[in-house]
Amino acid sequence: MEQLLHYVWKHKIFPLRELCTTDGRTVEVLNPGLHNTDAGPDFMDAKIKLDGTEWVGSVELHVKSSDWFRHHHEGDEAYENIILHVASEVDVPLFYPNGRKIPQLQLAVPQYVQENYAELNSNDFNPRCRNVVGTLPTFLVHNWMTSLTLERFEERARQIMQRCTALGKDWEYTLFVTLARNFGFGINGDAFEQWALSIPMSAVGKHRDDLFQIEAIFFGQAGLLDGDFTDDYAQKLQKEYCYLRQKFTLTPIATSLWKFLRLRPQNFPHIRIAQLAMLYYEQRLNLSRLLNAETLPEVEALLLTHVSDYWRTHYVFDGKPTQPMERQLSPASLQLIVTNTVAPMLFAYGRYKGDHTLCDCAFALWEQLKAENNTIIRDWAAAGVHCENAADSQALIQLHRKYCQRRDCLRCQFGYEYIRRTPGFLREEEKHKK
Repeated sequence: MEQLLHYVWKHKIFPLRELCTTDGRTVEVLNPGLHNTDAGPDFMDAKIKLDGTEWVGSVELHVKSSDWFRHHHEGDEAYENIILHVASEVDVPLFYPNGRKIPQLQLAVPQYVQENYAELNSNDFNPRCRNVVGTLPTFLVHNWMTSLTLERFEERARQIMQRCTALGKDWEYTLFVTLARNFGFGINGDAFEQWALSIPMSAVGKHRDDLFQIEAIFFGQAGLLDGDFTDDYAQKLQKEYCYLRQKFTLTPIATSLWKFLRLRPQNFPHIRIAQLAMLYYEQRLNLSRLLNAETLPEVEALLLTHVSDYWRTHYVFDGKPTQPMERQLSPASLQLIVTNTVAPMLFAYGRYKGDHTLCDCAFALWEQLKAENNTIIRDWAAAGVHCENAADSQALIQLHRKYCQRRDCLRCQFGYEYIRRTPGFLREEEKHKK
C-alpha cells in the first residue's frame, strides 16, 4: 500500500477537495519533489504551501504515521528537514527535535486506484495493460517510447563501459568482445563472450597476416580442436594450435559452454568463428572505420564477411561436405549485429568522449533499421502499439524486460494511464474515438 501512496503523491492523484493538515492548515502541493530511491526521505526538494506560506524540503510517506517510529526516523538527522509527513492513517503525532509538531497530511489511496492496480497485477496476458494502451493518444505513446529508447541506449552503454573498464580501457578489444558476444545471437552469447575474453589480442595481432594461424587460435581457444580428427585440415589446425598454445600459454574455454540444440547449421559456433576469423584477418572492422562510417550501407559493408575455403563446404570439423556456399551473414543477422553491436558501441564511445554527434549517429542507425519481429513485438502490436523501426522495437524490448517482467507498472507511463483511469474511462475514450 505504501508503494501506491508514493504513486498517488508523485502524480498528484488527490481528492477533489481542499487538502488540510491534521491541525487544520491548508495544503497546496506545488511540486511533489523528486522520488528518492536511496536512503533518506521519500521525496526531495518538494515545494508546498501551508496556509499560503511556501516551504521547500523533503516529504516522507507511510501507511501509518506510527511507522515513523518503526523505521527509527525520530533519531535520524536526514529527516530533520521534513516539511510534511503524509500517511494514509495518522494515528500518532510526530515532532521535530526541538519539540515542534511535524505537519501531517492524511491522504488515502483512492479506491479506484487500488482496484485498477490490483486488476493490472492480476491480468495474465501480455502486455497486462493492453485494455488501455490501445486507447492512448499517439503523442503520449511516442514520448514514452522515445524515453525508453534512450534508456535502452544508456543501459547498453553502461554494459559496454563496464566491459571496457575491465579490459583496461582498450576500445578495440571491447569492440571485438562485444561483436563476438552478439555473434552468438542470444543462444551462444555468453559462450562467445568468454571465448573472446580468452583470446590475447596482442598475441593474435602478431599473426594477423596469416588466416590459418588466426583460425588455429580462434578454434583452439573455443575448445573445438579437442578430439581425434580424420580431416586433414582439422589435423593441421590442431597441430598449429598446439604450437601457439605453448608459445602464448593459452587456455581454451570449456566445450560444454557451446549450445547446438535447435540451432540451424549456419548458426553453429564453427561457422560464426570462421566468419569472425575472416573479419579479423581482413581488418575490415575496427573502431576507426566504424567511427568514420556515415551511412547504414557503409556500416553494413564493414560487417560483410565470408569464410575460408574449408568452411564453404563444412559446418563442423570431420563433417560430411556440403555444396559450396559463401556462408555470409544473412540480411536479418546483419541487422541484428548493427542493432546490438554497432549502434550501442557508437553511443557508448560518444558518451565516453562527450561527442553528441556519435550518439546521434547511433540513434539514426536504429531509426534506419527495420523493427525486430519477435514475440514481444507481436504482443505489443496486438495491443495496438506498432513499431516503425529498430528504435521502436528496442524501446518495447526495454519496456518488456525492465518493467513488464518485473511488474514495475508504477514506473511505466502506460501503467500510470491504466491505474489513474476512473470508472467509465474506457467508455469515454471510445466515445472520443467515434
